Amino acid sequence: MVQKAYQWAKEKYAAIGVDTEKAMNILSSTPISLHCWQGDDVGGFLFRDIALSGGIQATGNYPGKARTPQELRQDLEKALSLIPGKLRLNLHAIYADTAETVDLDQLEPRHFTSWVAWAKENNIGLDFNPTCFSHPMADSGFTVSSPNQKVRDFWIRHCQACRNIAAYMGNELGAPCVINFWFPDGYKDIPVDKEAPRRRMMESLDEIFAQSIDERYVLDALESKLFGVGSESYTVGSNEFITAYAVSRGKLPCLDAGHFHPTEVISDKIPSLLLFCKELLLHVSRPVRWDSDHVVILDDELQAIASVLVRSHALNRTHIGLDYFDASINRIAAWVIGTRNMQKALLKALLEPIEPLKTLELEGDYTSRLALTEEYKTYPFGAVWEYYCEKSGVPGNEHWLQSVKAYEKDVLFSRGGK
Repeated sequence: MVQKAYQWAKEKYAAIGVDTEKAMNILSSTPISLHCWQGDDVGGFLFRDIALSGGIQATGNYPGKARTPQELRQDLEKALSLIPGKLRLNLHAIYADTAETVDLDQLEPRHFTSWVAWAKENNIGLDFNPTCFSHPMADSGFTVSSPNQKVRDFWIRHCQACRNIAAYMGNELGAPCVINFWFPDGYKDIPVDKEAPRRRMMESLDEIFAQSIDERYVLDALESKLFGVGSESYTVGSNEFITAYAVSRGKLPCLDAGHFHPTEVISDKIPSLLLFCKELLLHVSRPVRWDSDHVVILDDELQAIASVLVRSHALNRTHIGLDYFDASINRIAAWVIGTRNMQKALLKALLEPIEPLKTLELEGDYTSRLALTEEYKTYPFGAVWEYYCEKSGVPGNEHWLQSVKAYEKDVLFSRGGK
């Protein structure tokens, strides 16, 4: 049945000049970076008793949260077995696998050797993030922009250590590790001096990046923020500041789908930034009224993100990562749902006859442009997706859910609640 449906879809797309085999090959070579923090609600393993801070909240109490690096890797392997295509894993510094008592500014590559070994076994790459929140040194609401030199120095050392860890990962795995810097710094109420914190952040970042690291191993990215809980009125790392810094220093801007005003979307920002940046990092999430990091669904904005990447021929210049955490549902299912939706959106975009549509646009035939783009939305990309899953050796459509439910019963429920 799957083969028959695919053959019909293949012929349907061929009639409008689309090669379904080529589309699937491009999708297979486009990596998606899963975020480790969905598996344990952004807890990590370095500091067991510290509450989330920095405007981050994970709500819900679904049973089965990973409590150790081993459990998290076990859960990730289950998710990986249900997702087609090329995958990576995005780690935060607090996910160090060590029995040592070590603070963030003392982390070394040896604290992540088990993660690198696991990545090699599973044939995936690793990405990395400094953890500049949920720590006593961040209790003031400031890290690298703090007016306290001691606080700034701590976070500078932490970020420098993380770049060395990322270099180790990239070197060991033979592919660049994208390291993303995000800071929660900001004020709850309106500050008098809006310039000084940003100058301190700029100087701290310059010190962090003073060490030159080969781009074969590390790609530095910076992520902006609109607001957070406790920093509603002013964030130091605003979109304007982060974009200007990244472009001026040759770094990758990171666009997080939830870090802008409710009426802003990152799909409209991607083409502009790519004119001025060599590469780009995306954190694909789903904001609901605020930066709530809901599981990615196949909505209009996700499709718009995928379409602009394909239409701009930007897949090879864009690093796609996911960033959400929902503790109210099965955490493995959350990984699978979000990642497969990102891939579905990319596949649907790859199955669009882009060049003929661009020609119509250049000729000013906007009637045909609108008519055809709307008609192509109902072409049978679902049949191609089902075949792609079968070809990749993973369950198609909703059939993966049975496997997650069985794992939930046999493994997750034995762990209890949070």
